[in-house]
Amino acid sequence: MIIGYARVSTADQDTSLQLDALKNADVERVYQESRSGASKERPELAKCLDVMRAGDTLVVWRLDRLGRSLKDLVEIISDLEEKGIGFRSLTEAIDTTSAGGKLVFHIFAALSEFERSLIQERTRAGLAAARARGRKGGRPRALSKDQTKKARAMLSDPLITKTEVAKHFGVTRMTLNKALDDL
Repeated sequence: MIIGYARVSTADQDTSLQLDALKNADVERVYQESRSGASKERPELAKCLDVMRAGDTLVVWRLDRLGRSLKDLVEIISDLEEKGIGFRSLTEAIDTTSAGGKLVFHIFAALSEFERSLIQERTRAGLAAARARGRKGGRPRALSKDQTKKARAMLSDPLITKTEVAKHFGVTRMTLNKALDDL
């Protein structure tokens, strides 16, 4: 069975262009939804992937309609391949049911892995350079050292609870505990 998946990011957008392309590709059944690609919650995609069986083919208008990122795409398409399900993207002319299509997909997967490695290397190098310049990374502390000292002084009174002190400074108990531990 040839099954299509169409997605738009907002309810204001329309899937008609995708549906026309899928119809021209002889898709027998289409799952469609209005959800941001960044959302992990895509119930229609989940249903679509659940009904597919070995020998079926999933067809999308464009790759970005299926995955949130190249990593996400590689994961989804690899899962399909493991189940014996083919994949076609109409715009990018990728078809994993053919040897050439599998090659193109594997090149994309390799490029995706390479890109992740480069990003990790650049991030590590950037952090090392910042540390060498004396800059500490991360989020600013929720409580200054003075506030933490005041919080400790308040807690020396047995009638005052950590919850009350945390509330006084506008932080959670966990944040207060971390500040007290770091002092």
